[in-house]
Amino acid sequence: MTVTIKDVAKAANVAPSTVSRVIANSPRISERTKEIVRGAMKELGYHPNFNARSLANKSTNTIGIVMPNSANKTFQNPFFPEVIRGISSKAHQVEYGLYLSTGQSEDEIFEEVQHMVQGKRVDGIILLYSRVDDRVMNYLYEQKFPFTVIGRPYDVRKREITYVNNDNYKASKTVTEYLLLLGHKNIAFIGGNLDFVVTVDHMEGYRKALYNAGIELKDDYIVFHEELQEGGQEAVIDLMSLSEPPTAMIVADDIMTFGVMRMLSEMEMRVPDDVSIISFNNVMISELSSPPMTTVDIHIYNLGYEACNLLIDLIHHPDTGAKQVLIPHKMIKRQTTQKIIGKISSSQ
Repeated sequence: MTVTIKDVAKAANVAPSTVSRVIANSPRISERTKEIVRGAMKELGYHPNFNARSLANKSTNTIGIVMPNSANKTFQNPFFPEVIRGISSKAHQVEYGLYLSTGQSEDEIFEEVQHMVQGKRVDGIILLYSRVDDRVMNYLYEQKFPFTVIGRPYDVRKREITYVNNDNYKASKTVTEYLLLLGHKNIAFIGGNLDFVVTVDHMEGYRKALYNAGIELKDDYIVFHEELQEGGQEAVIDLMSLSEPPTAMIVADDIMTFGVMRMLSEMEMRVPDDVSIISFNNVMISELSSPPMTTVDIHIYNLGYEACNLLIDLIHHPDTGAKQVLIPHKMIKRQTTQKIIGKISSSQ
């Protein structure tokens, strides 16, 4: 026999309207009453009909998550499961579900976002990336639909868009300066997709550190590949075939670094004896690699949690205005970097 709101109300000794307000998490109901009602719901095995509730409240209690690529490719990078873990943790606290984009191409992803918005399938959207010119972000902005971005918007409207980010420019500048202090001057930059703002910021931080140190920027030392193992392997082939290969590399992502180190090993190049490497993200693989990676911890879980927190606030308080939150980063020194010993770069 199906349990109804009236059954719960009777068991909790409250009015059916009070049960409805508890289900909606209304601030008008005391925490004590909520505990009693929820206890009755659990004891009776009552599960709210959220579809009916959505029709009544014009709310889905669902958050859309838009990934930069197809799910098959995106989940090869540990960054995305970890950032979604952070989102999921906050969503669970406020009883929101998640709706993941599954489009295989940019066109399909854009079409899917349109369906989310026009079909009222979600209450808000989190973009797990920021492109230099992203029509998804432009569309959401023009529609005035609640959304947050992990990363910073590229254009001047960033003050009108809610986002959570790291100071990626400063992080890249810091790791470049660290390699310079270790005596490296032939420092390569292995970036991800140049369409992404994080890549632009990393590159600019690298450029600035070299400029401040009076080091000539070598275009051959700057390469861009997909942020997967294969991308790291391809980057090493490009760089180590140069007449003067680099003695150090800054790599956009830990999973790329794993590919970099594997290819260097196949070339019988030792890390860090022959090449020093610094990466970004500090996913689990960075500590478990051999040798363990020196990397920048960007607190991926916190990025996801705070992005969801900001979005929930936007949904419930749409007139509060855009917010921007910077999550601190920290360089984790492990065993893929060392001072140059017995080598002198020709640019020294």
